[in-house]
Amino acid sequence: MPRRKLRVKAADSARINTELTELRTHLEIHTEWPEAVLAEAEEAAERPWLPEHDATDLPLFTVDPPGSRDLDQAMHLSHRPGGGYRVHYAIADVAAFVRPGGAIDVEARRRVETLYFPDHRVPLHPARISEDAASLLPGEPRPALLWQLDLDADGAVVLADVRRAMVRSHRRLDYAAVQRAVDLGGADEQLALLATVGRLREEQERARGGISLPVPEQEVEETLHGYVLGYRAPSPADGWNAQISLLTGMAAAELMLDAGVGLLRTLPAAPAAAYERLRRIATALDVDWPQALPYPELIRSLDPEAPLNAAFLNACTGLLRGAGYHAFDESRGLPAPAEPGHAALAAPYAHCTAPLRRLGDRFAQEVCAAVAAGEDVPDWAREALPAVPALMASGDRRAAEVERACVDLVEAELLVGREGEDFSAVVIEVDGKRPGSGTVQLREPAVRARCDRAGPADGAGGPGGPGGADHADGTADGTAAGRPLPLGRVIDVRLTTADPATRTVRFAAV
Repeated sequence: MPRRKLRVKAADSARINTELTELRTHLEIHTEWPEAVLAEAEEAAERPWLPEHDATDLPLFTVDPPGSRDLDQAMHLSHRPGGGYRVHYAIADVAAFVRPGGAIDVEARRRVETLYFPDHRVPLHPARISEDAASLLPGEPRPALLWQLDLDADGAVVLADVRRAMVRSHRRLDYAAVQRAVDLGGADEQLALLATVGRLREEQERARGGISLPVPEQEVEETLHGYVLGYRAPSPADGWNAQISLLTGMAAAELMLDAGVGLLRTLPAAPAAAYERLRRIATALDVDWPQALPYPELIRSLDPEAPLNAAFLNACTGLLRGAGYHAFDESRGLPAPAEPGHAALAAPYAHCTAPLRRLGDRFAQEVCAAVAAGEDVPDWAREALPAVPALMASGDRRAAEVERACVDLVEAELLVGREGEDFSAVVIEVDGKRPGSGTVQLREPAVRARCDRAGPADGAGGPGGPGGADHADGTADGTAAGRPLPLGRVIDVRLTTADPATRTVRFAAV
């Protein structure tokens, strides 16, 4: 599920890139590779384990952001005889290149997942594998896990199977090209089917009560007058492509649950307080959320290209904070979860479609391939399963730390030089121990930061000015800092600190 996306778009972003390099050092993010890992990667790329089944004639295509080289997935869509649709979905077979217990495996378990900075990517696997030998680049034969997913005329799954196969991507597309072809009526059969199947799967999601967040990509552009914050909203084509991946992850979860062994991505339902917080943010951002309108329908009604809607959608990612991994192997006394579902998808789900970028996907893939073939799950995968959730949790924490630090840095850069300026904001959180402190969400720009009640010592006293007049409620200025922030209310706040060096943004209630 999506994180808050962030990248730098600037002709000359040397200063912020220097700060991001320093941030990686501060967070102890290792960008270099041990020599043993690079040597093993080179050997594996030259001599991978290759499957016998040849599916290289299947005209697969990939859809990824421009410039991407770590291509995990490729697809082919067709009509089924007698009605419905058939989706072939190929996923890079990382296990063909990674020897269990070898140098690459050990390093991957240390890194856990690819980390994304606005200016730089710190990959899970060496580029010789992730951007070359294992990547589903066009025109190159590659080992893959090839899923066959048969759907009825309404897009519901009627059959799911997976096998190892050699595949070849026949063309490489990006989201904008797909969307343009569909919008202009120039889509070939494959792209027309992607739009059709994607929309049907979105309707299936709606019927289940699930929701996919169209989280915009936040862009920070450096101009002559400082940094400007904007958003790139995902297109419908982004959503259609995501639906194929989600379809595969749900099929993998069902396959593993039936077999009694596997690795699920789970998410409990969010508590009522989380939705109450979102309602306060919606109020601040002028997002109309009637009490009777269910959350999934609200999300579908929003235009992610509208800046205030985009800010709200980013805030909605907070509902995903309880997501985790659950390994199970019932034959070895490790039970499946009592509640195996993923609340956002309203179905059981497994991460299995991004093995070049996420450690756990390799193990889920291995279980699915063995179960579908009627074989025993390899010991190396089975023995690792109990430890994978903790590894993935540590990787998720690190990724979240990187994300938060990058956002803090960019927001500080965005506001630096504007200290003393007043903004309109809504109080979205109040500190339970210090009710005069909390978190505010600005209307413009879309920034969230700490805010404190200011007393006269801060130079932001009451209506009578610093030093003595009482407030209308009878509270003296000297006790202003102790008064609670008005939760859910729009207030004026003054920027007191914007420091990129410490990645700090602070406001005071005016």
